[in-house]
This record gives sequence, C-alpha cells and structure tokens, in this order.
Amino acid sequence: MRIPLLLFIFMPLLASAEIYRWVDAQGQVHFGARPGSGAEQVEVRPQVIERDEATRAREARTERFFEARRQEQQAADQLASEEHARREQECRRLRNELSKLAQGGRYFRTDAKGERVYYSEEEVSAARRQLAGRIEQHCN
Repeated sequence: MRIPLLLFIFMPLLASAEIYRWVDAQGQVHFGARPGSGAEQVEVRPQVIERDEATRAREARTERFFEARRQEQQAADQLASEEHARREQECRRLRNELSKLAQGGRYFRTDAKGERVYYSEEEVSAARRQLAGRIEQHCN
C-alpha cells in the first residue's frame, strides 16, 4: 500500500522532469536529464496501472492473513506475559515460605481432630530442601 502512495506523491515531480534523447558519434542512443549535443526533449507520460479485481482480492487476502498473524502474535505475547507474571508470583510465594522456615521456631499442622502436630527438625529441614529445590527448578 505504501508504494502506490509514494508514486502518487512523486508523480507530479516525475511528470515535470525534462528528459532528453540524443545519439552520440558511435550511434549509441542516450537519455538523460541534461541535454547532450543534438538532443531533443522527449515527452514522458506517467503510466497509471490499475489493478484488476483478482489482484485486489489477492492483496486483501494477503492483508487479512498478515493481520491474523499479528493478532495471533499479540495473543501469544499476552499469554506469555501472563504466564511470566504467574511464575513470578509463585516464586515470590516460595521464597517467602523459605525465609519463614529459615527464621526458625516451631512449625505445626492441624490434624483431623483439630490438634496441633509439631514438625520435627528433620521434617523442617526436608521442607527447606524441598522449597529450595522448587525455587531452583522454577525460578531461575
């Protein structure tokens, strides 16, 4: 679409340019913007090329194809951005849990009777290793 637009912009300049034709001593025909000896001015009329219906339809299909590809790429970029944000949030949560475990203290869970069951030091160390492994796997 840009090329026809540029042609229309520069067409008056092309139409107003003077072109000269001359034949040199060896019989070679030359054309130029500056006249040589024995040059005659040549009238150059710009040719307007009209596209037929098939060409216009092909251009429209091509434009629709590229627009669909642009939309697909934008959708893929959006999904990638959302996935990146989700992973960052998960990494922050994992790091926060690991920092809480690093602070020390007593950790517990509630059993089916509603009573606290405290974790042993081995269980806390295993939880630290598990969190560190998940952070290593998903956050780097």
